[in-house]
Amino acid sequence: MELCESLLTWIQTFGVEAPCKTVEDLTSGIVMAQALQKIDVVYFNDSWISRVKPEVGDNWRLKISNLKKVLKGILDYNQEILGQHINDFTLPDVNLIGEHSDAAELGRMLQLILGCAVNCEQKQEYIQTIMMMEESVQHVVMTAIQEVSYHAILTWFLFVSFSSQLKKTAEELNDALSTKEEIAQRCRELDMQVAALQEEKSSLLAENQILMERLNQSDSIEDINSPAGRRHLQLQTQLEQLQEETFRLEASKDDYRIRCEELEKELLDVKSQNEELASLADEAQSLKDEMDVLRHSSDKVSKLEGTVEHYKKKLEDMGLLRRQVHRQQPEKNTVLMQSTVSLEEELRKANATKGQLETYKRQVVELQNRLSEESKKADKMEFEYKRVKEKVDSLQKEKDRMRTERDSLKETIEELHCVQAQEGQLTSGEISNGQEEHLIRLQHENKMLKLAQEGSDNEKIALLQSLLEDANRRKNELETENRLINQRLMEEQSQVEELQKNLQEQGSKADDVSNDMVVLHS
Repeated sequence: MELCESLLTWIQTFGVEAPCKTVEDLTSGIVMAQALQKIDVVYFNDSWISRVKPEVGDNWRLKISNLKKVLKGILDYNQEILGQHINDFTLPDVNLIGEHSDAAELGRMLQLILGCAVNCEQKQEYIQTIMMMEESVQHVVMTAIQEVSYHAILTWFLFVSFSSQLKKTAEELNDALSTKEEIAQRCRELDMQVAALQEEKSSLLAENQILMERLNQSDSIEDINSPAGRRHLQLQTQLEQLQEETFRLEASKDDYRIRCEELEKELLDVKSQNEELASLADEAQSLKDEMDVLRHSSDKVSKLEGTVEHYKKKLEDMGLLRRQVHRQQPEKNTVLMQSTVSLEEELRKANATKGQLETYKRQVVELQNRLSEESKKADKMEFEYKRVKEKVDSLQKEKDRMRTERDSLKETIEELHCVQAQEGQLTSGEISNGQEEHLIRLQHENKMLKLAQEGSDNEKIALLQSLLEDANRRKNELETENRLINQRLMEEQSQVEELQKNLQEQGSKADDVSNDMVVLHS
């Protein structure tokens, strides 16, 4: 299941037009065919992909037909284009994929497509795509490649090793460039600081010149107790500090310049190493291609040697068999003639049984169609039963609501009677004619509502109960008929299986006799 999910994630990277989000989307074979066309558009062209039916729906027979075409295309591509024979790998069962959506068999099918992708001309592109996926998915995909093709996993390791070296070199190059940029930025900042300090120094010198002139005009700067002497001493101290800061910044600037030159040298060395690694990668790729050609030639030689040995053994067995046949031919002729007569009689019986089997098959198909129709009728009656039940529930709720409303009206009338009685005891004759009319009208409306509600509820309940009884009776009849049909169908299926088994046994016996006759005649 993990293999199927990981390969489903991988095949989603192709960006095919057909939906491929779930395992069921792959069982039609359309997604696989479109992925193969992206792998090699020349071999899997439009005429090939047109043989894969796009509209299959839930028809598992059409799915199996599409999957067989895709599997044949994969095997032909491996043999004709890639020059590989898939012998050690167990081929997937397309019947389980199309009929039951078997994840294990679907994973094997996707493994074959993965083998085509990592062995085609654009294999580096597909390997790079796999390397950009999650680590867990990469591990599963690499294991799948190893099961399908040894050459593909060798290409994978070579590509990964050179890619890691190139990646490490690129990271070192980026680090050196970033360090160079930082040092250059620091040098620019130091240049700006030196320029600012020089401007400040110039302004201080100008100010010092002005102060010196003013000092010459007024007090002597040698007298430190005078304001001019103190100011001169302060400026002189500040000037010395600025000179020290300038010397320190210039020394730091020289150090950074030396460091920048060293980094530029390191950058040139890294670039040269990168070029050497690129040339080594090209050389390794050419050596790998040459090794693939030599390995392919070696495999062909081994297969041819095995074929020669196989034919030698067959010739020896044939000579031994011919000698045995010459020794045992008279006895075998008599036995085989008797077996032939008995088998011909059994064959005639089998032909008669075959006609009966066809009749049973037609009856089974008719019973299945009838069962399907009765199932549809049962579903329809069940739907009608649910709808009638919902109506009964809604009418029952309406009845409860009307009953509640009736009880509330009854309580209101009783309260009005009580109020009328109390007011009659306190102040007889004070009730107006309008109140008496309102009370009488409420009583009349209450009585009419009771009668209408009881009549309509009784009619609806009786009607719905009759419909419900009819639906239940029809449902029971259909269930009984369905059970009888299923029982009869199972009996006829067992008879059909027994007849098929007998036909297979008789056919195998006839084949054995025919083979023996051919051997004797030869």
